[in-house]
Amino acid sequence: MSRPPFLAVLDIEHIDPYPWTAIPPHDGGDDMLEEWDDIRAWCREEAEDLWADRELDPGPDGIDVVAATLTRCAETFSPLGTNHWLFLHRDHPLDVPLPVLAAIGPSSEPRDETLRALTMADDPAAVEPPVVKPFVSRRLEKGLTTFRYVPQDDSPRLIACVRYAWQLDEPGADVVLWTATEDVTRLMAAAADLEELAHSLTVYDPWANDV
Repeated sequence: MSRPPFLAVLDIEHIDPYPWTAIPPHDGGDDMLEEWDDIRAWCREEAEDLWADRELDPGPDGIDVVAATLTRCAETFSPLGTNHWLFLHRDHPLDVPLPVLAAIGPSSEPRDETLRALTMADDPAAVEPPVVKPFVSRRLEKGLTTFRYVPQDDSPRLIACVRYAWQLDEPGADVVLWTATEDVTRLMAAAADLEELAHSLTVYDPWANDV
């Protein structure tokens, strides 16, 4: 019996929208984000919601500034053709967002080697051996997380990188969540929310419900 096509997707139902702006994959076909045809208008609506949800006064320029920032992030980190989720973290609407990405695909064997590859646990470019820890998600269960510093070719500043990865027997999927930034202080400030994001991701498999 042939294996059915891989249709599993990431489900963000349990993710707290307060610190995260979520932009789904869009490959130009059956996009989850129908508004992508006018991403600037979508980002402006999101900017308005950010100020309103926090009951803050945006002043004369606040909405325009936040909308422009969200648009740049969307176009930079999630251009047309991407197959990953983009989560933008910010506490205040005027914060520079921290981009976090998440992707899912058919699982690869063997499991341990796959998780180490997805988290770059053995990255030869790291300035020192990455910190590698097991991570048990509330919804995706046992996985792996890593923290490492990598150099840049055009800057003396290091990039701090965090990755999480899981392999699910059902529906036979690998999941990876990652972010990277020069601003270590910003990353540390978002660490609790990032870990909660890792706990909140789940997977929807339409084949599991097609019985």
